[in-house]
Amino acid sequence: MSKEINVFLPMRAGSERIPRKNTKKFSGIDGGLCSIKINQLLQCKLINYIFVSTNDQNVIDIANSFDSRKIRIIKRPEELSSSSTSTDDLINYVPEIMPDGHILWTHVTSPFIGPDIYDKIIKTYFNNLKKYDSLMTVTKIQKFIWNDTKPINYDRSIEKWPRTQTLEPLWEINSGVFITTRKIYKKHMDRVGVRPYLFELSGDLAFDIDWMSDFTTAEEIYKRLNNTKLNTTLD
Repeated sequence: MSKEINVFLPMRAGSERIPRKNTKKFSGIDGGLCSIKINQLLQCKLINYIFVSTNDQNVIDIANSFDSRKIRIIKRPEELSSSSTSTDDLINYVPEIMPDGHILWTHVTSPFIGPDIYDKIIKTYFNNLKKYDSLMTVTKIQKFIWNDTKPINYDRSIEKWPRTQTLEPLWEINSGVFITTRKIYKKHMDRVGVRPYLFELSGDLAFDIDWMSDFTTAEEIYKRLNNTKLNTTLD
C-alpha cells in the first residue's frame, strides 16, 4: 500500500458555541481557523489530497481561494451537518467519500498543530505499522484523578498522597489527529483500529478551541507565537 495520506477535514456550518467558528477572523487573519489549517496542511510534504467536508459556502470559498489541486471539496449532506449528528455517523460516512489508502482526520480547531508536527506524526505512524494499526494523538495526565468515590490511578491504602511523578499516567484523547486506513474504517466502523499508537502532544500543541473563551485565548497565543517567529526572522 502506498505511503500517501489523504486528509479528512470536517467543517460544518452552524456552530452554536462560537458563531462562524471555522471562518471568522482569527488573530487578524481573514478566513480564520479554516484558512490557517488548510495552509498548514498544504505545507505538509507527506499529504496527498485534502478532502474538505462541509455544508458551509464560506468554507468552500476559502478553500477555493487557495487554488490548489490538492484540495477536494465534498459537499456534506445536511443530515450529517447538524449539531445532533453523532461522531459515529460521520465516521461511517468517511469511507464513502475517501479513496483507498491512509486517512488522516484532523480539525481546524487545533491551530497549533503545524506542518512540522503533522509530518512527524505521519512518519511515526508509518514507522510503527508493523505493530500498530492506527494512530491517535493524546495528552498525558499525571495528576490525582478520582471517580465519584475513589482514586483511579493510585492506591490510597499504600500511599495517600504519592509523588505525582510516580502516578500511573492516563492518556486524554485530544482529537488533534487520527490516522488509519479506509479498510479499518469499513471493518471496525471507527477512525482507529484495535491497536492504536498513542502519539503524545503537549497541552500547548493540543489546545482545542471549543468555547468562546478558548477562541480568544488561542488568538492571543497565536499572536505571541507569530510575533516571536517574526522577531527571530528579523534578528
